[in-house]
Amino acid sequence: MNKIYMDHAATTPVYPEVLEEMNQYFTEEYGNPSSIHQGGQNAVRAIKKSRKKVADFINADNELEITFCGSGTEADNLAIKGVALALKEKGKHIITSKIEHSAVLNSCKYLEKYHDFNITYLDVDHNGFVNPKDVKEAINSDTILISIMMVNNEIGTIEPIKEIGEIAEKNNVFFHTDAVQGPGHLEIDVNKLKVNLLSLSAHKFNGPKGVGALYHQKGIKLISQISGGPQENHKRASTENVPAIVGMGKAAEITKKRMNKNNNKLEKLRDTLISGIEKNIDKVFLNGPRKNKRINNNINFSFKDISGESLLINLDMNGVAAASGSACASGTLEVSHVLKAIDLSPDLAEGSLRLTLGENNSIEDINYIIKLLPGIIQKLRNMSPKYNGKIE
Repeated sequence: MNKIYMDHAATTPVYPEVLEEMNQYFTEEYGNPSSIHQGGQNAVRAIKKSRKKVADFINADNELEITFCGSGTEADNLAIKGVALALKEKGKHIITSKIEHSAVLNSCKYLEKYHDFNITYLDVDHNGFVNPKDVKEAINSDTILISIMMVNNEIGTIEPIKEIGEIAEKNNVFFHTDAVQGPGHLEIDVNKLKVNLLSLSAHKFNGPKGVGALYHQKGIKLISQISGGPQENHKRASTENVPAIVGMGKAAEITKKRMNKNNNKLEKLRDTLISGIEKNIDKVFLNGPRKNKRINNNINFSFKDISGESLLINLDMNGVAAASGSACASGTLEVSHVLKAIDLSPDLAEGSLRLTLGENNSIEDINYIIKLLPGIIQKLRNMSPKYNGKIE
């Protein structure tokens, strides 16, 4: 049976070179960076080297603008709660969108519930785009932070980050972007994009799980969200995960070198798969934009009269690892908040499928899915009480 992994938006395989570089910090250079002996100082130097690689990855001006965290989720929490609590005397209004990752949305809800912040959750259009004009109109004298994701993890929409960044700058409001889905697919330059804070997660670009980073422009005050020691320049207490940090730095270095070559390949594979599915299956709807306003590895379709959960099970039985935009796949009865926000009907939202590509995918993988999927869809429709063997 074929084994085809098409869930790279969820996580990516670790590069062999990354694992190799990490290994020595498990077994040889295992000192605690807070120790003053040579082993500890070797760890300090390894962290500094990785901090520089991550800073270079996003064109940050200074490596000290990078704080390592335990995940992209933690980076989002530190950015949003950290800035909000530091600036609460100045203002208590934050602007975000309805399609953000739960790390952003739940951080905002926390601030609403426990610290009386006022949060504006902006609508998006049917392709998932935030309108910069809406951002501008939402700003008031109490606004201290805007947080809009760079790329939507479900439908692949590339948001107008630069335009929003310019609006934030003109209005003296800090701007944060959750850029977790961007690395390896988009050039990320924090200066060109006019962002003040930016979140990353290593396992989304062939690094290890359990490590992320927050870029914070020099001069931004953050209230640490973890109480403890003075690690990460007092911004993130806890002994640093040196092997993971080293892995993140190495993954950033490799990803930057390979990005252009991989992107050309991924774009061709994405477009071939989209056209193949649309050509061979009726009543199928592409969620999100097309072509250059869509991240180059994302395909998200909704199929009428099927269950997304059943579709995932059938694909898995045939060797294909994928994901669904329907939250029923994660054990709840509610459909994805992203699909709700783009005003997709419940029937279509329930039958969604997300395929996200990586550099190891091939045209053979694409052709296999194009051949496999119509039969699975037809079988599931024949089993559906909404479908009587004939498409409406």
